[in-house]
Amino acid sequence: MGAMPGATMGARVRVLRGEGMGDTGIGALLVRLRTERGWSQQRVADECNTLEGRATKTGKEIGRYEREVRIPVPYTRKYLAQVFGVDAAVLDQAVAVSKSRRSGEGADEVGQAPLAWPTARPRTVAGAVSADAVASAEFARFIAQRNADEFVVEQLEADVARLARAYVSHPLLEVYVEIKRLRNGVFELLRGRQHPRQTTDLYVTASRLCGLSAHVCLDLGDYDSAATHSRTARACAEAVGHEGMLAWVRAVESLIAYWTGHYERAARLAQAGRQHRAGGSIGARLASLEARALAIVGDRAGAVAALAGAECAREAMRGHDEVPGIFAFPAAKQFAYAGTSHLAVGGREHVQQAIASADTAIRLYRSAEDDDQSVGDLFAAHVDLARGHMLLGDLDGTEAMLGFVLGSPPERMSASIVRRLTALGHELSEPQYGGAAQAVHLRERLQHTAVLAAAPAAHPPELPT
Repeated sequence: MGAMPGATMGARVRVLRGEGMGDTGIGALLVRLRTERGWSQQRVADECNTLEGRATKTGKEIGRYEREVRIPVPYTRKYLAQVFGVDAAVLDQAVAVSKSRRSGEGADEVGQAPLAWPTARPRTVAGAVSADAVASAEFARFIAQRNADEFVVEQLEADVARLARAYVSHPLLEVYVEIKRLRNGVFELLRGRQHPRQTTDLYVTASRLCGLSAHVCLDLGDYDSAATHSRTARACAEAVGHEGMLAWVRAVESLIAYWTGHYERAARLAQAGRQHRAGGSIGARLASLEARALAIVGDRAGAVAALAGAECAREAMRGHDEVPGIFAFPAAKQFAYAGTSHLAVGGREHVQQAIASADTAIRLYRSAEDDDQSVGDLFAAHVDLARGHMLLGDLDGTEAMLGFVLGSPPERMSASIVRRLTALGHELSEPQYGGAAQAVHLRERLQHTAVLAAAPAAHPPELPT
């Protein structure tokens, strides 16, 4: 005879209340709740992010909770409880079970009597043993004196994810001050004491914050400072063997080499980055960087092969990017890079492909959420579209595509965009355009915008002291 109709519902109610799970740890409970729904770890992360209203969780982090590498703090448990439709007290109880097990690790078995010294043991030996135990206790207290707990580390990771996403769509100076403050704060934490797991997480966070700092300097045209931050980012990633960040830092180093005119080095750095075993979109980013650099030095075959490699990397992409925004490489950005590469390869067919790629990049960015619309890439794609039309002899199309850029606030333009505008203005002065009134007018507008964009101070304001 089958189970009574109310049996399944009753079991569900007991799960909601936590009945019958008094000895279940948080990891096992989260696995159970997730598998009951047939969800992936990424699905759980996405549900949490939807409730919280920002992308702070990843499937990898949910996996850490399930393996109890990290215990979810109360703030996180609140959202996990809502996602799974259980009382928060159920998760709190499971956390208490896990923590009690951890505190009991290495203890004597119940009922096992401690070993006793023979009664003839000299007092001096007993005193030495006692003193040795005191030293052990002092070290235990040293371990307990930590300057960062799980909540601190988790909040820092959430802040980095928020800043990384805001970076691509918000004015630079809006995020710079907080990047600097958090980076220096993490440096101070690492000079203190934490649990080894938290130290590892802090090194990864430090690497990402140094990477953000490097991008700030890149966008301001301070390439020496960008290189300094990138070296520190790489050192932090190497300290904990984080393959994803090691690959990403190579991409930043490739960008620095590219914008300082070392194109062959830029290509080699991108190739070196692809040697790291990293998931997400980094493979497509590195191949795209390689293609652009090779195209500039005239290696047409290499550039075309690298563009194909970027497409293959996108199709074979494993997992999701751990952090959004500047640390991810969306398809829209890949099309923007492809447009620049095709223009550099040259020839009517590649120019037409460049126009199609840049147009696709703009369309994809326009359809994305506001926080994911990269202002810098939208500028770059419009400039590439304008240049593509210019190379095809269509000055009307050039002027139309430049409208978005020239009508935008100059302070939103990075050093690389200023250089693109300046280069386009120089091309418009070449003999084939014959001093046409439209070309002269466009050149003057480009020069005026480039001067305004380059006018602000070369360095962001310092933190108040």
